[in-house]
Amino acid sequence: MAIDRRKIVLYGAAAVLRLVLFGAFPSLPDLLTGRVEISTPVTSFKRLQEGLFLYTHGVSPYDGGVFYQAPLFLPLFGLIPTSIFSITTPLLYVLLDILCADALVRVADSCESTRSRLFASPRKDIKWDSIAVAAAYLFNPLTIATCVGRPTSVFTNCAILFAVIKAIDREYLNAMLALALASYLSLYPALLFPPLLLLCHDRHKSNSKHETKTYSFLAVCMASYFGAVGSLLYMSYYITGESWEFVSSTYGVQLLLPDLTPNVGLWWYFFIEMFDSFREFFLGVFWLHLGGYVGGLCIRVRKQPLFVITAMLGIFAVFKPYPSISDTSLYFALLPLYRHVFPLMRYTFFTVATLLYATLLGPAFYYLWIYAGSGNANFFYAITLVWSLGLSLIVADSLFAVLRDEWEVERPEMKGKDVRQI
Repeated sequence: MAIDRRKIVLYGAAAVLRLVLFGAFPSLPDLLTGRVEISTPVTSFKRLQEGLFLYTHGVSPYDGGVFYQAPLFLPLFGLIPTSIFSITTPLLYVLLDILCADALVRVADSCESTRSRLFASPRKDIKWDSIAVAAAYLFNPLTIATCVGRPTSVFTNCAILFAVIKAIDREYLNAMLALALASYLSLYPALLFPPLLLLCHDRHKSNSKHETKTYSFLAVCMASYFGAVGSLLYMSYYITGESWEFVSSTYGVQLLLPDLTPNVGLWWYFFIEMFDSFREFFLGVFWLHLGGYVGGLCIRVRKQPLFVITAMLGIFAVFKPYPSISDTSLYFALLPLYRHVFPLMRYTFFTVATLLYATLLGPAFYYLWIYAGSGNANFFYAITLVWSLGLSLIVADSLFAVLRDEWEVERPEMKGKDVRQI
């Protein structure tokens, strides 16, 4: 098997950079772990450490309303000896980033983004090399900050990418298992089940060697996914001392939003100001808004299920209850796969400027509010609205570009002509 030297150099450079940040700046990981842009109540490494301490001392980690993460993290990190915990955890997170990058390389090499079973883009030759796609992920400042900050969302991101590449490789059982793990860890990846099922179905149909009926294939995939989720929940039941307490503490927190710690999302401030009598109604509205995109995208962009997954990841980064820059980094990891539609996007400069503006001013506004005392919550929430605006524009603009690309295949005489909305 030939060894790709470019991969070795890229992965080695990315690993060295991260290890240097961990080693040369010992206070940096704890600093980033405390940042609300990186850590949320459901992904914080500090909260994981507190839960792990309670777990190793025979106390339920879900007592006290501090630990909201999946129970399987407890035995995983509990296996690491205390004496080498501070050394092993950076290596674990660096390894997860490398695994994510390798999955991206394989997704890019598959050309699924430019040529699916039902659609081949006329611009399919305009693309970035797979190594460039992986480099854009590994050296993205958001990815690096996430790695050093050590939120548990990195595990979810890795599981999602593995689900995608396994679906493309026609390893459907592994794809369902990976998505089940992601759904178990963070809940919201369950919304990726329909587009991933479409991706598995398309890859299955494109392989003429298999003659399995569609209904049988879908039934097997669905049984694998729900069976894996059920098995993980049952394992968690035994890990927590034969108690289902973790269900309300892990998934109920994301559904009902009892912890209103500030983050880069839209929910926390809105529900701080919300009257209790309207809370249940708007929780339903917000979740309906988040989940409502899945069906529409699966129907309208049926020919490109990988783009549906990409667009949903961008929507998650804006509208999920507890978003962080980790979600944004995952969306930005898959977006370069659609380099061929970048020329069709209309608001690139404005979007990039908006995101840079929010990235620079976000920490400053948070400092003015929390530390300097010269601002209030409106300062930070205003800049998170700008951040969400920038991400929303990218998602909408990329969707327009993909639909325009499909339309020009159906109407080749309209290629290069302006489109006006009437």
